[in-house]
Amino acid sequence: MPNSFLTRDGYQKLQDELDYLRTQKREEIANRLHEAMEGGELIENAEYEAAKNEQAFVEGRIKELEILLATAHIINEKNTDGKIVQVGSSVVIQEEGSKEKEEYTIVGVAEADPAGGKISNESPLGRSLLNHKEGEAIQVDAPAGPFTVKLLKVG
Repeated sequence: MPNSFLTRDGYQKLQDELDYLRTQKREEIANRLHEAMEGGELIENAEYEAAKNEQAFVEGRIKELEILLATAHIINEKNTDGKIVQVGSSVVIQEEGSKEKEEYTIVGVAEADPAGGKISNESPLGRSLLNHKEGEAIQVDAPAGPFTVKLLKVG
């Protein structure tokens, strides 16, 4: 799995999720499995099967989070130079032909949330904005077709 970029907040949220899965969620599933096994026949026990499936999902997510957190590069948003777009930068853009301005923060894939104003450095828009300066017009090659944005502000 390649290294990913995370903000300090993003890293902490994933660490909190990992802690929750390792402690509370594992215990909940163990209790469900124990209760299902007390019922006798495990062959046709739907609750037992559901608990086993959930256990497999949770263990997979735990492993995924462990790898992600172990290989993550923490972005120090305070150290972005404000002149060139990089991971961790906040940007204000305006699509050509639109009067509406949009504000985003460039983050790693693991914490991308376009509705929340966080776009991935690997998304078409995020990738296109990287290494550009304020005032530049940037061509974005998106799946729906190319478009141009003006980079109004880098912070």
